[in-house]
Amino acid sequence: MTLPADALRRDADGTPTALRAPHADLTRWPADIAAYPGLRLIDLDGNRLADLPPSVAALPALHTLLLYGNRIGTVPPELGDAPALRHLSLGGNGLPDVPDSLWRLTGLHSLNLAENELTGVPDHIGAFTRLRMLDLGHNRLDHVPAAVGALTGLTDFLYLSDNGFTAVPESLGRLDRLAYLNLTDNRLGALPASIGGLAGLRELRLHRNRLTALPDTIGRLPALRELHLTDNRLTELPAAVGGLAELRVLDLRNNPLRRLPESVAGLTRLRHLDLRATRITELPAGLAALPDLEKLDLRWTKPEVLPDWLSDLRDRGCAVLL
Repeated sequence: MTLPADALRRDADGTPTALRAPHADLTRWPADIAAYPGLRLIDLDGNRLADLPPSVAALPALHTLLLYGNRIGTVPPELGDAPALRHLSLGGNGLPDVPDSLWRLTGLHSLNLAENELTGVPDHIGAFTRLRMLDLGHNRLDHVPAAVGALTGLTDFLYLSDNGFTAVPESLGRLDRLAYLNLTDNRLGALPASIGGLAGLRELRLHRNRLTALPDTIGRLPALRELHLTDNRLTELPAAVGGLAELRVLDLRNNPLRRLPESVAGLTRLRHLDLRATRITELPAGLAALPDLEKLDLRWTKPEVLPDWLSDLRDRGCAVLL
C-alpha cells in the first residue's frame, strides 16, 4: 500500500501528528502505524479498508478517528480503551453491531455511526454526557432509548433519520441545548409534549413521517428558525405555532392541511412558507402583513378564492408561486 506523499503531517519538531488520506483508494493500513505514537488525527474516510487494527486503538495520543465510508466489518474491542479519543466516525461501513466496549468511550465529543445496520443502541449511551454531536441516522433502530435524554451536552446535532421507529421518548425534551434535530424518514405518529423543552433548537426536520397532529408545546421553542414537515398527515396546525417568534422557514408541503390558524400572523420573522400540495381552501389574511415574507409557495394547492393581497405581496418583492 502506498500512502499519498502528503498524507503524514508533522509538527514543528518533525513528529508525525496526523495521517490524512481520505478517498485515496486504500485497501490496507500502513504496516508501521504503531510506530507513530504521536498521531492525534487519522482521516481515512472514503477508502476501501476492511478492518480496524487493534494497534490503532492503542495509539496514546489519538484524538480524532475518521473512517466513514469504508468496508470495515467489525470493530476491535480494544477501541473502547483508546485513552484520548474525542471524535469517532465509523459511519457508512455497514456494521451490523459494535462491541460493548465502544460504550466505554464516554469522553467522546462526537460520534458518527450513521449508514450502518445497527438495530439498537444500549442504555449505556446515557453516560456520553460530553457528546456535542451524535449521528445514528440511516440504520435500523426500532426504538430510541430513553437514555438519550441524559445527553444534555448535545449542542450541535442529533441525527436519527431513516430508521423506522414509531416514537421518541419524553426524555428527549431534556436536550435544552440542542440546535439541530433530524427525525426524518421514520414512522412517527406523534411527538411527545416534552418537545417544547428544546429551548435551544434552531432547526427541526420531520419530513416523511406519519404525524397527524403537533402538540401545543411546539410553540414553546423560542429559538426555532426552521420547521420542516413535508409528507406527513397533518390536517391542521395548533394555534400555538404562532408563538414561534424566530421562525424563518415553515415547510408544510404534501400534507392534507385544510386551513392555517390565524395565529400565523404572529410569525413576523417568517421568510419562506411552503404550502404546496395541501388542501387549504382559504388563506388567513394575516399572511399579508408578515414583513419578512420572501416566498409563498401555493403550487398544487387550490384556494377557493385568491385574495387580493397576494398582489400586494408580489409588489413588495415576495415570490408568490401558484
